[in-house]
Amino acid sequence: MIRPLVLAPLLALMVCGCGHASTSHKQAAATQQTQPAAQQPNTAPEQSAAITPESETAQATAAQEKAGTTSDEDGGPPDRSDVSLEHLAALPADAQLPSGKWKPGVNYDPLVPAQPTNVSPGKVEVVEVFWLGCPHCYALEPFIQTWLKSKPAYIDFVRVPVMWGPVHRAHARLFYTLQALNRSDLFEKAFDTIQQQHNPLVGSSEEETLKLQQAWAKDNGISADDFTKAANSFSVNSNLQRAEQLTQRYQVQGVPYVVIGGKYATDVGKAGNPAKLIELIDDLAATERHH
Repeated sequence: MIRPLVLAPLLALMVCGCGHASTSHKQAAATQQTQPAAQQPNTAPEQSAAITPESETAQATAAQEKAGTTSDEDGGPPDRSDVSLEHLAALPADAQLPSGKWKPGVNYDPLVPAQPTNVSPGKVEVVEVFWLGCPHCYALEPFIQTWLKSKPAYIDFVRVPVMWGPVHRAHARLFYTLQALNRSDLFEKAFDTIQQQHNPLVGSSEEETLKLQQAWAKDNGISADDFTKAANSFSVNSNLQRAEQLTQRYQVQGVPYVVIGGKYATDVGKAGNPAKLIELIDDLAATERHH
């Protein structure tokens, strides 16, 4: 059965940024007024200039949008403070980074209880929770790509698409479909299509979304039949279910969001800038490796 994807919420999500949006338009506007540091992306073609390294850094260092109180219909977690005192107290002293460089509750949040990971002994999992429709994730991507070329071999990097609502799920299915087709090389192309060409690859219904994504896939050498079979495959549906669980388990309120070893969570704002985020990821991963 085809369920409608209401286009107005889609446009609102694409405009309002990368936080878990469940408030009304008036509430969102009030949030923007009271939080001037949270920069909203320009989505109109006439307002969008070519992205330069400087503009990428500016976007990535913008304060990350946070969710307000969410409703049950969104299936999202309730709002929470950054780190409670009991969470900090529960973090063993030897699990904290040396004082003076990175501070728990400021630069990173301990996840208490720690969450299970799926890596072999000696490896450390680093998860980036992202959304293809998020300009902040797009701005961070060049830093991630550079880091992937030189990251320590013991780090297993995993991308997990956030699963807040229908639009996010549609983009998540596209992401996992490309993986199922062994066309992860098109990940950057999908990002560019949505962020640079202003083609959201999502329609007003699941049927329309499939047609849009089939057309895009065909333009990139994938037949409509192959794309559809992969999109409806067991592996893609299983990955979507896991992404849903992780979004809830990590209580993701904004993206990009990085989880290291199932124990530490951070983002660009907490780290200070994209380069410092990469440094913090490496330091947290090294700390986790020695435990």
